[in-house]
Order: sequence, then structure tokens, then C-alpha cells
Amino acid sequence: MRIQQLTKQYDGKTVVDGVSFQIPKGKVISLIGPNGAGKSTVMGMISRLIAHDSGLVDFEGKDIGKWKSKELAKRLAILTQSNNIQMKLTVRELVTFGRFPYSGGRTTPEDQEIIDRAIAYMELEEFQDRFIDELSGGQRQRAMIAMAIAQDTEYVLLDEPTNNLDIYHATNMMKTVRRLCDELGKTVILVLHEINYAAFYSDYICAFKDGKIAKFGTVEEVMTKENLSEIYRVDFEILNIAGRPLSIYY
Repeated sequence: MRIQQLTKQYDGKTVVDGVSFQIPKGKVISLIGPNGAGKSTVMGMISRLIAHDSGLVDFEGKDIGKWKSKELAKRLAILTQSNNIQMKLTVRELVTFGRFPYSGGRTTPEDQEIIDRAIAYMELEEFQDRFIDELSGGQRQRAMIAMAIAQDTEYVLLDEPTNNLDIYHATNMMKTVRRLCDELGKTVILVLHEINYAAFYSDYICAFKDGKIAKFGTVEEVMTKENLSEIYRVDFEILNIAGRPLSIYY
């Protein structure tokens, strides 16, 4: 996936300004930056949920806007911040929605096997017949990820997947993100506010500031005291724990 000179304006104000970068396959890429830096808007344009004013999102050699929705849904899954489920659904029914691009609502025995594997992968067997609104926040997030796994796409886009989770569930969510990449070969793109999660679980970091890319590179290249202090406008110190750079700010 290649993003080239992506631009977006709201009410005459430019919120994304000439953003260009390439997303390497089979890696975890985190979009970080202060509030209002443009990272969620870029995620929305990459996933085609938000129309871009100019520029290009080249997905597998074709402008993402020219993909048919059904075919795109077989290649790219997106979980947004607001995944409010209004219907009374069980976990299994929710995960079954992941097969819709293939089955059109009429699941086959093969679909059911894929659904079973997705539920088992997220360790949700004991909850599969429970209603979504009866689950904890962490369990609901796992169910949403299971739906994305059942969708069986190469690319998984997650907009703030740790939002509203306590440290235990947030850490488990990030471990799941890492497993999606390492065990299932997914390319995972996520927006994160918690930069230590980004540092510890990502392969690449794309840091935004004022609607532009401030830094893009490996974790080691981007997560430096100088870079973070400039991007967030606060003082940072960097510690190395288990070979990964972790930050503290003051």
C-alpha cells in the first residue's frame, strides 16, 4: 500500500497536508502523534471511510477508490473507535459478519470452520453464545478482532484499539496485534496514543505533527528523545527495556 500526497481539509482548514509514505507488508505500523495531528483522518482515508481531497491511496496497484466494496472487504478490514453494536448479537453472530464478503449472509460449512478458528484464536469459546452487550470492554474488543480474523484479510486497520481499556486488557490487545502479524502474516496498521505500546509492539512508526509526517521509520529510528520531544513538545527520556526503546516524559 502506497500513500502519496494525501490531503484533507475541513471548513477551509487543512488537517492532512501532503502525506506520503509506504506501508511494508507483513509488519505492524503504528500511527502516533498529538491530538489533532491528522493520524485518524489518514487512517480513515486509507480505509476509504473518509474521502480525500487530493492525493492517492494505491492499494495493490489500483486507486483504493476504484475497488469494488466486496472485493476490498476481502483484502482489508477496518475497526474504528466507535464500534457500537446496536443489534442484539451473540459473539458468534458478530464474528459471522466477517464472512459476509464471501458468503453474502449464507454461510457454508467452510465459513463455519473459519468462524470456529477465529473464535478459538481469540479464546472466546466460552463466550460465543453470550450477547455482546453482556461482555466486558476487553471481551468485546476481542470479539471485534475475531470478526476481523474471520474476514480473512491481509490488511487489518485498527483505530485506537486500546481506547477505554485498562492496562491489563490494553496489553493483551497489543499482544494480539503482534500475533496477527507474526502468526497469521497480517499487515496491521493502527492509530495509538500510548507511545510505549507503539514502541514495544510495532515494527515501524509513522509520527504525525500538524497534519504532516514528522518522522517515519523503524521503532529505533523514530523513538528517540529528540524526535519525541519535538513531536509532542514535552521533554522525554528514553529507556531501553528488553531491547526496545520505552519513553517517559515530564
